[in-house]
Amino acid sequence: MKYRYTKYTGDLLDQIDLEDLVSKLSDLLLSSGFSNPWGDPSSGDEDRTMQALHDAILEALFSGGVLSEEALQQLLGEPADGDQEKARQQLEDLIQQIIDKMMEQGFVTNAPDLEQEREHRRGTGGGYGEDAGPVKFEVTDKALDFLGYRALRDLLGSIGRSSAGRHDTRHLSTGVEAIAAPKPYEFGDTLNLDPSSTIMNAVQRLHAEGRSSGAWGLGSGDSTASGHRDQSPVIDVDYPDLMVAQSEYQSSCATVIMLDCSHSMILYGEDRFTPAKRVALALAQLIRTQYPGDSLHAVLFHDSAEEIPLKQLGRVRVGPYYTNTREGLRLARRLLERQKKDMRQIVMITDGKPSALTRPDGQIYKNAFGLDPFIVSETFAEVSACQKAGIMINTFMLARDPDLVAFVRRVAAICRGKAYFTTPYTLGQYVLMDYMDRKTKTIH
Repeated sequence: MKYRYTKYTGDLLDQIDLEDLVSKLSDLLLSSGFSNPWGDPSSGDEDRTMQALHDAILEALFSGGVLSEEALQQLLGEPADGDQEKARQQLEDLIQQIIDKMMEQGFVTNAPDLEQEREHRRGTGGGYGEDAGPVKFEVTDKALDFLGYRALRDLLGSIGRSSAGRHDTRHLSTGVEAIAAPKPYEFGDTLNLDPSSTIMNAVQRLHAEGRSSGAWGLGSGDSTASGHRDQSPVIDVDYPDLMVAQSEYQSSCATVIMLDCSHSMILYGEDRFTPAKRVALALAQLIRTQYPGDSLHAVLFHDSAEEIPLKQLGRVRVGPYYTNTREGLRLARRLLERQKKDMRQIVMITDGKPSALTRPDGQIYKNAFGLDPFIVSETFAEVSACQKAGIMINTFMLARDPDLVAFVRRVAAICRGKAYFTTPYTLGQYVLMDYMDRKTKTIH
């Protein structure tokens, strides 16, 4: 028996939640070079081609739950013999419409100078067919900001937090969230008035002055239609009557997130760098929305170390092969020493032992075999320098080699920080819980 083919209409595109689809494509959009782990991932663009985006969307449509079973049935139907090609073409048309809509809404864009290159190839009469290179796309800032928001929402939900608070201390100040009895206003307090207690003070003061409740003073009011004036009482609030709500003192924190982007972060059959970038984006989103007084810097460390703008976090890839932990810590310390914050901390995410060191002459000393005593001692010296500067180092380790565990625990002991031994799947929960639970004991 042959089934009647259901013709596809454009309604299916409207049934797709584009933001949900973009979230499901996050592994592709935040890719770190894992598609080519044994080559040079910093120069590989295999996962930035339109074909890679097409394949990822196709996978999301059929396996990611983006389309319901009914929608898939509407798209593909129960084609009779000879209709398979028609169904395949309609599926291709839908995917192309999705890509066009992602570009229209600013989630992805063509690679720079793509149109100019096409015109050049047309002018020279070559570059098409087998000689043409793959068409590439780029992830936009809007997409990265959205992925950071989604990552933060998912991580907060997974640890049972519906919303994030502030860095709490035991000191009280006049802030936004009231947690204690109101107090009289003093010069310099935030004018976070407590209306009920302020009005009550004014009433009690006027009553003590011997005025009856009906003779406190009549407002001039507005004339009504009948010619009478509004006779509602006016309560004069004076400076001594003012009461302000108290809240917990909200301290500020300067954070440097150190991301290990050495080659090992994508080797051994596991992509560890993409989850680390996702966590960094979520942390940046958390600070921007919930802790506006805090600051965040990002440092990559590999053969050497460099600071990168936060807006570039989602685009970075695994770099050179070695792990220069000392240079990353040194750069992070210099950044934090310029910050006048109550708390200063380094969040270091790594999966390997220190294997490189920058000499005073700028040369890189490397040793990939074991924990080199010279590299380890210099790294510990930099950890001590951070401790003397009042900087805490919290290390999130993605590996559990016994020698490496001992090294990380030694780092935590020197700077009185914490050491977490986690996986790419639980990294986000650990980082965010540690950040939100971070407290200071004394604020001067």
